Amino acid sequence: MARIAVLVFPGSNCDHDVYHATKHVLGQDARFVWHKEGSVGDADLVVVPGGFSYGDYLRAGAIARFSPVMKDVVRFAEGGGLVLGVCNGFQVLCEAGLLPGALLRNASLRFACRDARLRVESTATPFTSALAEGEVLTVPVAHGEGNYTASEETLDMLEAEDRVVFRYVDASGQPGDSPNGSARDIAGIRNAAGNVMGMMPHPERCVESVLGTADGARIFRSALAHLGAEVDGVAA
Repeated sequence: MARIAVLVFPGSNCDHDVYHATKHVLGQDARFVWHKEGSVGDADLVVVPGGFSYGDYLRAGAIARFSPVMKDVVRFAEGGGLVLGVCNGFQVLCEAGLLPGALLRNASLRFACRDARLRVESTATPFTSALAEGEVLTVPVAHGEGNYTASEETLDMLEAEDRVVFRYVDASGQPGDSPNGSARDIAGIRNAAGNVMGMMPHPERCVESVLGTADGARIFRSALAHLGAEVDGVAA
């Protein structure tokens, strides 16, 4: 059983979704970690959830980056610990310097809330190592600032180093259906070591088939398999 720390900031609204997905659906030892705590404890996996931390004042993720717990998240990540940032969590990880680039207002200037198709671009991270490169997952998005941007040099580096993990694609599996205008249709990236991943879509919102797709569970199961955890009484 994996120990999962779910961070909670003022304004988080997907923390309970992550908790439900990891504890009640996947049977792991999940717990909430308040932003003022100085440690993530003995976690095997830290999840920085979606929402509107600190009301997204200044810019999304900018204030949460300075929360006391984030110093320990950086230490945990630099020591090889698994860190997943979802939506606002992705924004926080970029602000904290754990991932390159930034998330801007959607190109449409409208909030995007719909299912998105994600093509798996890289399996060189625990979060996708159990998936197949090129397969397409269906995972919902819900954000107003998901427009991933970086310098051309950084984008080229991410491509060259196999660090683009997910890309938005259309029904035929080809890029071009981004809900936010992201550079090169990027939906998720990883750090150089592969232990930190940020993604705008919400895998915690699609871990049960009753929700229309359970593809999100496959991302969590992949990470749990890497950790040697068990899911539903059998090896993940």
